[in-house]
Amino acid sequence: MKILITGGAGFIGSHLAECLLGAGHKVHVIDNLSTGRLDNIQSFRDHKNFGYTIGSILDKELLESLMDNVDQVYHLAAAVGVKYIIENPLLSLKTNIVGTDNILELANKHKAKVLITSTSEIYGKSENVPFNELDDRLLGPTSISRWGYSCSKAIDEFMALAYYREKKLPVVIVRCFNTVGPRQTGQYGMVLPKFIKAALLDQPIVVYGSGKQTRCFADVSDVVAALIKLMENPQCDGEIFNVGTTESISIEDLANKVKKMCKSKSRIDYMSYEDAFEEGFEDMMNRVPDLSKIEEHIGYKPQKVLDEIITRMIHHYEK
Repeated sequence: MKILITGGAGFIGSHLAECLLGAGHKVHVIDNLSTGRLDNIQSFRDHKNFGYTIGSILDKELLESLMDNVDQVYHLAAAVGVKYIIENPLLSLKTNIVGTDNILELANKHKAKVLITSTSEIYGKSENVPFNELDDRLLGPTSISRWGYSCSKAIDEFMALAYYREKKLPVVIVRCFNTVGPRQTGQYGMVLPKFIKAALLDQPIVVYGSGKQTRCFADVSDVVAALIKLMENPQCDGEIFNVGTTESISIEDLANKVKKMCKSKSRIDYMSYEDAFEEGFEDMMNRVPDLSKIEEHIGYKPQKVLDEIITRMIHHYEK
């Protein structure tokens, strides 16, 4: 197939591109390099079935030129990372909403199947864990930037489902929970690579808030395999799926685990959310996905446990 990946020079996008190339598909990626990097696609940039364009999904004319004869679109391009979203609130909203609108409109025009990557931020600060795809959402006030991100991704989902119901466009929506692995950067607030890099350099490992908040970290290889299987299964069209893992750990325990596994001399420091991000910043204490739906549809079961994931990431960053 001929496949377009938006955000394809990003962390997840580059792993997805590599996997699809390995399966024999023709892959083209578009990325504006705001959070993606050319280094991420360096190992396969010269592959005969690969091409890339540096550009924005807000450029509709450019997107139109890339969409011709495309069979599938994996739409991963989005504003990502708490730090980036808070520092770039307007661009984040436009990228997520206008960019996705462009993708859906052109995919419908060219009859290409679309996968929309959404986020666990959809669930907001609900404590009703594990989160099920049909759960109500609980969000904070509009004065807090991070909730704008949650709302923008919800709009993406509404638009995708509207295209499915009204235009019969085949779409799949995936809510990614904390996805980690090699090539991920901690520059925009991603906690695990940030902890590992600090530990390897014997620098302070900074934990935000109390550190009692819990997260579930899924390996990028498990997530990418799931995205491809969801796209291959017509019964997944018009559906929303959580993807991730249910192996939960507190951020405080994660910091200590990383320190131990890196044999680091780092100290562990604590910083308030307001000092780290913005006044009034809110976080959710627990974030665990209900994976029963994706398991039922494609037999999804995460293969890699956290210790294995951290070890792989340590080896990557040591290089």
